[in-house]
Order: sequence, then structure tokens, then C-alpha cells
Amino acid sequence: QVQLVESGGGLVQPGGSLRLSCAASGSIFSINAMAWHRQAPGKERELVAIFTAGGSTNYADSVKSRFTISRDNAKNMVYLQMNSLKPEDTDVYYCKFSATTYSAWGQGTQVTVSS
Repeated sequence: QVQLVESGGGLVQPGGSLRLSCAASGSIFSINAMAWHRQAPGKERELVAIFTAGGSTNYADSVKSRFTISRDNAKNMVYLQMNSLKPEDTDVYYCKFSATTYSAWGQGTQVTVSS
């Protein structure tokens, strides 16, 4: 129904920046929220940032002031600008689409922060 494709991940030095992109396609009828989650090996998947259809945003405390989520509803795109990256930000980052009674995940993009 909804396909999500993430891009923009890679290997960066601590303190560096990346911008992740998520493109949504398919039968998108109602978008309640688009969000970014991340998951490190052996850890639970966690919410990083969310951008609701109403325009509100929320961030995990660990990324607040460093990451910024943005959204282009006309293009069905959501972005995550990541600045001042830290080794602990090393995760697979997943885009999530959430609508009433339906949600979908992308397959993830790897972000590795290492010197």
C-alpha cells in the first residue's frame, strides 16, 4: 500500500553531518505522521523524531538540538538533518509512515559515526 525508501546514510566522522531522505509512494490517503526511528545492534528500536500532519514536531532528548525533521507533503518526502553526529548515533535509521489504522516502515539506511 505504501512504500518507503530511505537514502542518505553512510559513514561519517564524529561531529559531521548527514541528511536522510525518505520517499513515500503508493496508496497514500491520509498521512497522520511521518517519523524517523533508529535501531542499533542489540538495542530496541526507538523514536528519533516525528512530524505530524498538523505540523508539530517532537524529538528524542538524545538528538534534540542536533537533528531536525522536515517534511514536504506535496512530494511525500520527509527528511532528517543530522548535525554534530556522535558515535552513539550509529544505527540503522528507519522511516515510518503512520495513518489511521495503517502504518508502514522503510527498510532502513545505515548511519555509522566513527573516526
